[in-house]
Order: sequence, then C-alpha cells, then structure tokens
Amino acid sequence: MLKQLTCLLFCGAFFSPYNYAHNAQKNYTAEQVIEYLGLKGHVEGGFYKRTYQANNTATITTQKGERFSMTSIFYLLSAESPIGHFHLNRSDIVHYFQLGDPITYYLIDPNGVLSTVVMGTNLAAGEQLQVTVPGGTWKASKIVPGGHHGYSLISEAVSPGFDFADMTLGYHDLLITQFPQHKALIMQLSPALPPEK
Repeated sequence: MLKQLTCLLFCGAFFSPYNYAHNAQKNYTAEQVIEYLGLKGHVEGGFYKRTYQANNTATITTQKGERFSMTSIFYLLSAESPIGHFHLNRSDIVHYFQLGDPITYYLIDPNGVLSTVVMGTNLAAGEQLQVTVPGGTWKASKIVPGGHHGYSLISEAVSPGFDFADMTLGYHDLLITQFPQHKALIMQLSPALPPEK
C-alpha cells in the first residue's frame, strides 16, 4: 500500500501537466521557436513577429503620422544572430522576458549615461522579468554565445505603436560622434555602415 501511494505521489508530480510543459520548454531549440512562432529576420538583428496592434481603438497623431495606440511583438536573439544592434525608438517600449538564456540590454540615455540591465529568470542574481525603455533611448541587446538554450525570447509592448519610420539604427559614425566615451561598446554593438541601396 505504501509503495503504491509513493508511486502515485511521485508519478503524479513527475508527469503533471506543469512539469511536462516545463520540461518540454527546456528542450526547444532556437530553430524550433522561430518556426513555431513564425519569426522572421529583423533589420536590427535577431528575429521578430508582430503579434498585436490596437485596431479597435483610436490611432494617435504623432510628428511622423498616425500610429496605433499600442503594438506588440515577439523578439528573439540566437547563437546565429546574438546581437540586437544599437537603435533608437521614438516610443516607450516595455520588454517582457519569455524563454531561454539571459539577455543583456545596453541603454544610452540622451545625456550619454550608459546603463545595463540583464533580463532573465534568476531574480536572486538581479535579473529582470520586465524592463521599460523610454523613447529617445539608444538600445542594444546581446546574448552570450554558448548559452544553455542557445536563444533568448522576449515580448515587447510599444506605445504609441511601432513603425519603422520611428526607428533609427545606430551606425558607428553616428553614435561615436554623439557618445565618444562609449566607442568600444558602440563598435561591438552597432553596424559599420548603412546597407547599400
């Protein structure tokens, strides 16, 4: 009787829907996540897919035109594309950690002050599940190649909604002119030249 009870308790815990989902999540590869979520390459690096835009609410008038009140995306960095290059958005962006390895964000505010934030699930180590980046902040992100999962997946909510016309890529010359004190980091985390047209 005791053996049967022990087996029921152990097997029930081991094969519970939570544990099954938790263990399956650990086994996803970057390629599987990209396929399952339908992600595609992003101009700043990594992979993304828009998952929401506020179609049922009034749009917001901005200096560059009408924008949805909010949009949301999945965004993934992988060993294949481990860097989200420096770029600037006009809108505020809230980032939510989803799956995978920790991801480090490098933020340069308009005054040139650099800060770093690590997103991940190790709360005791100071990793963050949610990070807000104000509009007008230069932002880059990076995962360490060779991480346990090989990728990091986050979600982003953007308000006013994202439009590529509101994003500026931080090429070397542009950023080094503005922030020469961060030249070494900029050289690592930004593209050298605009793509040829």
